[in-house]
Amino acid sequence: MPNTFGKLFTISTWGESHGGGVGVVVDGCPPSLPLSEEEIQVELDRRRPGQSDIVTPRNEADQVQILSGIYEGRTTGTPISMMVFNKDARPGAYEEMKTKFRPSHADFTYHEKYGYRNPEGGGRSSARETIGRVAAGAIAKKILELAVGVETIAYVRQVQDLAMPESSSVTREAIEANAVRCPDQEVAAKMIELIKTVRSEGDSVGGVIECRIRNLPVGLGEPVFDRFEADLAKAMLSLPATKGFEVGSGFAGVSLKGSQHNDPFEIRDGKVRTTKNHSGGVQGGITNGEDVLFRIAFKPTATILQAQATVDTDGQETELAARGRHDPCVLPRAVPIVEAMANLVTLDHYMRQQAQNRLFLFDQS
Repeated sequence: MPNTFGKLFTISTWGESHGGGVGVVVDGCPPSLPLSEEEIQVELDRRRPGQSDIVTPRNEADQVQILSGIYEGRTTGTPISMMVFNKDARPGAYEEMKTKFRPSHADFTYHEKYGYRNPEGGGRSSARETIGRVAAGAIAKKILELAVGVETIAYVRQVQDLAMPESSSVTREAIEANAVRCPDQEVAAKMIELIKTVRSEGDSVGGVIECRIRNLPVGLGEPVFDRFEADLAKAMLSLPATKGFEVGSGFAGVSLKGSQHNDPFEIRDGKVRTTKNHSGGVQGGITNGEDVLFRIAFKPTATILQAQATVDTDGQETELAARGRHDPCVLPRAVPIVEAMANLVTLDHYMRQQAQNRLFLFDQS
């Protein structure tokens, strides 16, 4: 089922960018969890368009409605269905794209795979599909905070060649203090100016989002195929515009020797810990109790307002200058989406760990 994610805590998203609306069905949520639309809305407001002058101006409140799975403010254990209606759809802006493929967009591949596609805003390939992920991720976030004390925090680390230094402190307050969601305020100001400049040129830029999952228990991950970082990679690379994933030292680790890269163990506060974290909190596909640290590369937005060479559905070479409302840089709005997917992976693995290794405790003597 290509539109479903997770094993025990599952989500199924649906809807298109310029259709009636988008939504998600969440299955496997424990019963009696206090939950309100207002809690979901907090995360959707961080993702929605029109929130600053460096993102798409599409005017959508993204107001969520919970249609099922809640009774008197608590989850019932049955599927939770949530929906957001599209209010500011403008399908007319995509008339030319019915026959012309946008370079580096999903237009051509969807057309070839299915023989038929929805060109309005990219249809199902639009990032508007991620509304359902963020809504579901808000539920996962609350469960993890209540049950385990897990904190997931993502932020923009780099836009094009502007990167925050390693020494920058990372707090939720610092991240949300500026429109680009970079915790280093000086670097953030430069990122914002860069995005505004490329937007005025009808162009776009990409960058890197970094994410930390804190206070994780040891033991999450299901080797060999469902390693914790493998499921994180799948989750992140399923997001629109992603082109790279690395955990811990990532690709930079290849320049180190084993003696430099290894994370020595020590006893700290009565627990086994590591003195470094090149592993990124995962060893053998299983969390080791350190912060899980990973990064995702996002390409420049494919839809730009400059004329580009392309072909049409008749196989003729032509030219296309896109219209419509598009993010000149997807990263600021992608931060809550990354957090949502990380929380979905973490909760699913926490539930799997509890089911396999905590439900039955056999005497080992």
